[in-house]
Amino acid sequence: MLAGCAAGMCQVIVTTPMEMLKIQLQDAGRLAAQQQKPVIVSSTKLVVTNPVLSRSYNSGMVVSAPRAVSATQIAKELLQTHGIKGLYRGLGATLMRDVPFSIVYFPLFANLNHLGKTSPEESSPFYWAFLSGCVAGSTAAVAVNPCDVVKTRLQSLNKGSNEETYNGVVDCVSKILRKEGPSAFLKGAGCRALVIAPLFGIAQVMYFVGVGEYIVDNSPLHLLSA
Repeated sequence: MLAGCAAGMCQVIVTTPMEMLKIQLQDAGRLAAQQQKPVIVSSTKLVVTNPVLSRSYNSGMVVSAPRAVSATQIAKELLQTHGIKGLYRGLGATLMRDVPFSIVYFPLFANLNHLGKTSPEESSPFYWAFLSGCVAGSTAAVAVNPCDVVKTRLQSLNKGSNEETYNGVVDCVSKILRKEGPSAFLKGAGCRALVIAPLFGIAQVMYFVGVGEYIVDNSPLHLLSA
């Protein structure tokens, strides 16, 4: 559990900026869709000579195309407006999610995987390692889903007109409880379990069948050093 805690603390250094960019990209698409709502324009302000265009304009509906954004653009904007700290917004909430996840996942996987060993000296079959990774990963994902909800809300910088703003973890938790109820903390739990289960199942299989060690042992750098 302590090793898992340390692993979770180390990984947020890399994953927090990635999570920030992912959430901003998702928000950009969502807000662009909201902005595509028709705008009523007075027909008296339009001077159109083409009768075909006149018929279309007389409907009074104008829809603007959404502006395409990329991860590079969002990263530049975050750095320009918020600096390096902008990429690490929600770091505390990310730690609150990833550290407990690792604390739950690694001991649970170790115990489940141990059940598949026919003897203490032998390793478990690859399919058992896969199933153990799937079960441990999905269980840990659901267990920390409330923390993931809080983290996502805090890292969402671009809010819609009717969306709530939050000032820290405590404020976010209290507003979600008051306005949406406890069930809001389990939103997306099923989807996260479906994503995390195969991810960690495959990762554990690759580790236990020795793929990583084989690649390292047969890499050009290792052969040169040998």
